[in-house]
Amino acid sequence: MQKFVLFVAFVFGFVDTIRAQQQDTTLVTTLKEVAIEGKRVVLERLQEVEGTSLFSGKKNEVIKLANMNANLATNNSRQIFSRVPGISIWENDGSGVQVSIGARGLSPNRSWEFNTRQNGYDISSDVFGYPEAYYNPPMEAVDKIQIVRGGASLQYGSQFGGLLNYHLKRETENKPFTFQSQNTIGSYGMLSSFNAVGGNTSKWNYYAYNHYRKGNGWRAHGQYEVRNTHAFVQYKINAQNSISAEYTNMDYELQQSGGLTDAQFASNHQQSFRKRNWFSTPWNVGAINFDRKVNENLSFNVKVFGLIGERNSIGFIAPATINDTINTTLKDFNNRQVDRDFYKNIGSEFRGLYSYNLLNKKHNLAFGARVYQANTKRKQRGSGDTGFDYNTTIITNKYPTALDFTTNNFALFAENQFKITDHFSITPGIRYENIVSDIKGRLSVSGTTDVNATPSSIKRNVILGGVGMEYKLKNNNIYANFSQAFRPVLFSDITPPATTDVIDVNLKDANGFNADVGFRGSLSNFLTFDISAFYIQYNDRIGTIRKFIDNDPTKATYQFRTNLGKSSNKGVEAYVDFNLFKAVKLNPKAGNLSLFASLAFINATYDDFKTSSISGTAPSIIIKEDNLKGKKVENAPSQIHNIGVTYSNNGFSTSLQTRITSEVFTDATNTEVANTTATIGKIDGYQVYDLSAEYVFLKHYNIRVSINNLTDTKYATRRAGGYPGPGLLPGEGRTFNLGIGIKL
Repeated sequence: MQKFVLFVAFVFGFVDTIRAQQQDTTLVTTLKEVAIEGKRVVLERLQEVEGTSLFSGKKNEVIKLANMNANLATNNSRQIFSRVPGISIWENDGSGVQVSIGARGLSPNRSWEFNTRQNGYDISSDVFGYPEAYYNPPMEAVDKIQIVRGGASLQYGSQFGGLLNYHLKRETENKPFTFQSQNTIGSYGMLSSFNAVGGNTSKWNYYAYNHYRKGNGWRAHGQYEVRNTHAFVQYKINAQNSISAEYTNMDYELQQSGGLTDAQFASNHQQSFRKRNWFSTPWNVGAINFDRKVNENLSFNVKVFGLIGERNSIGFIAPATINDTINTTLKDFNNRQVDRDFYKNIGSEFRGLYSYNLLNKKHNLAFGARVYQANTKRKQRGSGDTGFDYNTTIITNKYPTALDFTTNNFALFAENQFKITDHFSITPGIRYENIVSDIKGRLSVSGTTDVNATPSSIKRNVILGGVGMEYKLKNNNIYANFSQAFRPVLFSDITPPATTDVIDVNLKDANGFNADVGFRGSLSNFLTFDISAFYIQYNDRIGTIRKFIDNDPTKATYQFRTNLGKSSNKGVEAYVDFNLFKAVKLNPKAGNLSLFASLAFINATYDDFKTSSISGTAPSIIIKEDNLKGKKVENAPSQIHNIGVTYSNNGFSTSLQTRITSEVFTDATNTEVANTTATIGKIDGYQVYDLSAEYVFLKHYNIRVSINNLTDTKYATRRAGGYPGPGLLPGEGRTFNLGIGIKL
């Protein structure tokens, strides 16, 4: 990778030399990169310096939700992230309670490859031990979504996917009181109501919203009821200091339709054979934020944040081939399984920005520290009731599995933007992580005897490095970034699923790096673009192989979990927005006709990954060793394309877009034909169309309409091995939404 950095530096230096020889004495002003107005500005870029953060040389996108035609009422990820190249999506249901996205061929599973934040603080279960994001805000409450690719690993955390930050709405106008209401009805009993109040004075700023959504679900047994509440208040001490506090609560009950076999999917992908399965994640997050500007050159921010949440699942989780029917012996339904997690996290993050002059150039240093503690209490395989409603009560006196996980983290980071010339900057950085993961508790119960986990603690000190480069050409720039990343050992990696399984005592964190180089900017007032190439190296991936007990081939075998190999994701991403009417200089009264394309070509393969299988019985067991080298990484499409057109004029706007996703394998061995339970097997590619429109009238009112999956395409995005129900999970068919809103 040193060759990559040296090559990019050489290119930037060469371009700068040529420019100097042209004796261009015009000082180029740094402009904020924006997308051309279709409806209005939809996709922006982060500036080099924003607040206490540096984004120079980093691939990034900012989605302005209020300016796009999309189904925000049900958090339709397919539409919301359509302009961000390389985003893969898992669609579990149409409730919108969870956003599951991945980037550049990484797993979309509850966005766990991203460092997921709200207003700059963590909202996932545990960013290291269990990094799944069970909570996301209602998109009608979100002002913008910030996405920074792998280059975010130094300032924001080690994740390979980068940063995903939901920035909630705030009242920016100088009004003591404002009111907003957006109410939507839709297919299959969908009803959504978003209501917010806010105000902004010389000293105070406040904003609060309540969101309620319910529906019966497109599939049978898919009803849901969601409640979100948020409150924010800020006191501006003076022009240099401010303090704020905010609190968010989410609660929902989601009936899970469960997975289907491929035959059931082909017959009727809307059907369901699970009506007793439920899921809920009550979530509470809060933060206190202090901003101080010491002088023109130094500012800092301190956040203290916390989370109290749960993950509750209740249901009959047998394979899709087994119906949930009356047990003839019991004369009743089988007892449902109850699994519960309880999360308590607290952390604090200090971030600073210092600007200084050196050799007649202004440079910027971003620096900070972080302390964080997360605790997860996991209770699993409880025997629940035989009923149909949401009920977490168990009929036994304890859960067979009861584990206690704790993560402690301390981090330091710094990145410095060196302005080599007025056009060329280099931004090296470093991050230090100290992580301690502890586990204790009960794995299972054998008869009346508890089988306890061996209390263990994994301690590691990790140093990550990286460098970004950016060269400005008027309204365009060339950028490149190389940043190391790592994925700490998850709690699931160090928890044996069976008492005979063995975890490698030398199990290492997965590590690697992200690298990208691109060219972005605008041409005149009608074209914006961002074209880049990327490479992700993912080393020391964790997996399971078979070994003989005591290394004796005459004895039985056991499963051994250890680091087995590596994979690489590489490809090209492109975003282009073209305003046709402006290009041909049509009369402005004709409005705007904007075309966009968000394209991604991804090649994610295993470079080296050991596997094994067994045949025979003791003492004649044979272990066959193999390697996944050359196999496609599971759940990584080779192509993800979003193409759309938007027309707007005099308060009216409408958008038609299509998403084209290629086939994916759902297991590392690249199984083509699905197994009988539909938990592995290739998923076919698909193309889905969405149509949305909005009319704003009398300045304060709007009507919104959306038709999702316009052509009623039959498709699926994932297979589940457990919750939300083993089997193939269908995407939703055609649905319709109609909303009306007011803002005063």
